[in-house]
Amino acid sequence: MKKVRILFTGGGTGGHLYPLIAVAQNVKELQPGAEILFIGSKTRIEAKAVPAAGFDFKAVTVTGIPRRIGMELIKFPFVFTYSIINALAILMKFRPDAAVGSGAYISAPGIIASKLLGAKIVLLEQNSFPGVTTKLLQRFASEIHISFSETVKYFKDKSKVYHTGNPVRPGMEMHSKADGLKSFGLSPEKPALLVLGGSLGAAKINQAIASITPELTSKGIQVIWQAGERYFKEFSHLSGESCKVLPFIDDMGSAYAACSLLVARAGATTIAEIAALGIPSVLVPSPNVANNHQYFNAKSLADGNAAMLLTDDEVDSKLLDCVVKTVNDQSVLSELSDNIRKFSFPEAGRKIAERLFILGGEIR
Repeated sequence: MKKVRILFTGGGTGGHLYPLIAVAQNVKELQPGAEILFIGSKTRIEAKAVPAAGFDFKAVTVTGIPRRIGMELIKFPFVFTYSIINALAILMKFRPDAAVGSGAYISAPGIIASKLLGAKIVLLEQNSFPGVTTKLLQRFASEIHISFSETVKYFKDKSKVYHTGNPVRPGMEMHSKADGLKSFGLSPEKPALLVLGGSLGAAKINQAIASITPELTSKGIQVIWQAGERYFKEFSHLSGESCKVLPFIDDMGSAYAACSLLVARAGATTIAEIAALGIPSVLVPSPNVANNHQYFNAKSLADGNAAMLLTDDEVDSKLLDCVVKTVNDQSVLSELSDNIRKFSFPEAGRKIAERLFILGGEIR
């Protein structure tokens, strides 16, 4: 039986990386002999997270399209061409049968180089509104796997688009609530609010949580707060018996199990995880992302009564009341939990992995 060689490329953020890792894990479960290589930036999350997950990683020089006119924009075509040559030099040895890109600009050199070498191309689009990279690379793709049904309208050739869902990384299985709370040194008798702002943190969410934490804890609401690496020192003084401020949470399974309600940005990977686990949430979309895609992600859920939506402009004035009312209303929590599960695709990673074997030439 032919061993399939599959390239995974993308990253920059966990939202673009973890779905790739999830698919790669499923590939290995289905065919342990499959050969897998990741390429990405040596300065972003993938450089550490991919080897930690047990996969080979090679770095390429890559940069996004500058958004301002200047020397960086003039240099961009030359830098991007070098990135493709850099990727080709790596892939000439690996010779992938199939290549998977996650939509980030970091994936473009690897996808183009793989296409030049004859590999089948699969794109993953996590957001409801597809990013520039996905739209530019769609012509090369054999298949495009999307997370939201409405995303199909943005692609030219709809026959290659599959509503498969967003793959969820391993380790998200729910523990018991008591064990989850215990792992953070919190009381099993009180509800807990989980606050996430991405791996780096979210300034607006952090500031809003800092202003309401004393009132939350006085009302018996515990807080598990991932402030992010860049903001941890600023807010670490608020950590105490009922509030745990952390730079980063490694054990997300325990964190999700412990929480009664989540406050987070509306990244597609966060949405996929909370949908799989049925986590009630208040989503605060980041306004600082391309095409405002987080707002459209959150609105898709809010329209289905599967999450609550607050904008950055609303979070200061409305977050406290929203959290207090919701966390103490079991009927609302149950309804949000039931409805968000409808957006879950637990087999997404396995289905995409199976398609890769077929596209890569191994009919299983």
